Amino acid sequence: MSDLTLSGAAIPAAVSVAVQARRIELVRAAAIFGLIAALPLVVRDVYLQNVLILTLLYAALSQSWNILGGYCGQISLGHALYFGIGAYATSVLFVSFGLIPWLGLGIGGILAAAIALLLGYPCFRLKGHYFSIATIVIAEIGLLLVHNWDFVGGALGIQWPIGPDSWSTLQFARDKVPYIYLALGLFALTWLATFVIEGSRWGYWWRAVKDNPDAARSLGVEVFRSKMAAAAVSAFFTAVGGGFYAGFVGYIDPDSVMSFRFSLLFALPAVLGGIGTLWGPALGAAILIPLTELIRSYAGGAGNGLDLVIYGGLVMVVALARPDGLLSLFQRRSRQGRQA
Repeated sequence: MSDLTLSGAAIPAAVSVAVQARRIELVRAAAIFGLIAALPLVVRDVYLQNVLILTLLYAALSQSWNILGGYCGQISLGHALYFGIGAYATSVLFVSFGLIPWLGLGIGGILAAAIALLLGYPCFRLKGHYFSIATIVIAEIGLLLVHNWDFVGGALGIQWPIGPDSWSTLQFARDKVPYIYLALGLFALTWLATFVIEGSRWGYWWRAVKDNPDAARSLGVEVFRSKMAAAAVSAFFTAVGGGFYAGFVGYIDPDSVMSFRFSLLFALPAVLGGIGTLWGPALGAAILIPLTELIRSYAGGAGNGLDLVIYGGLVMVVALARPDGLLSLFQRRSRQGRQA
């Protein structure tokens, strides 16, 4: 009886510790987002502001990929399809129909989530590398279709009309700071959604599916529904990021938003920083994206593809030295500090 009593008392204590840890995580996140929000006060250089915008954007996009690839364990290499859907939906609705980009972001996200569910029905019956290969093939098919679809501009793409600076149209030609806060808002929203899901029933289901689908199914986890839900949420946020990117650059074509390179750029930060973690994608993006921009600035056209070579080298080093990602270094030191 005493053992049972102790076990019963230990459960509420464990729950209390978990709740306290999540509260601390929220406070830490608020502090980090606050520090980033203060950066425009000291970062005045336009080039550095542009790097910051792209870093925050890819942190959000990698976190979106992480929902499916990290928490649910379904390694997709075709997320450029959803990114392109968001970019094209926002652009077409704004340029051709005059719909403000804010509505286009939501419509593009919903459309991408619906397509993710449609594609997930057959694809989630595949396992392991077969699923990854299928996502690559589907994304490449989407790229070819857009290349030959005159309604969305075909290979010529879509040019956003130049208008006055406005929050309603997401256009700021004279100042990069609004884009910094928009990118930060997207990153914070994606992070918060992941945080909420991580502590919910769906989050536990996804991690169970990732660890052992058969064992999860035997315990009552609805494996197929879990994968479909993760795909829809991941596609939604990826498409919203695509819509923001279209407004930021003001011009899109198939290769600039749907090439395979984008699918890699969404996955690599999470793999480098720590797959299936809250801050791993952000840490990876903070390393990879500035590195990309530096290579592009100093190597120019001669360095085309060099960034991918460096990415591959970094990922191999991390895979050998820290299989759990760079974030595990900080977590390990934190545990050692508490034990000391």
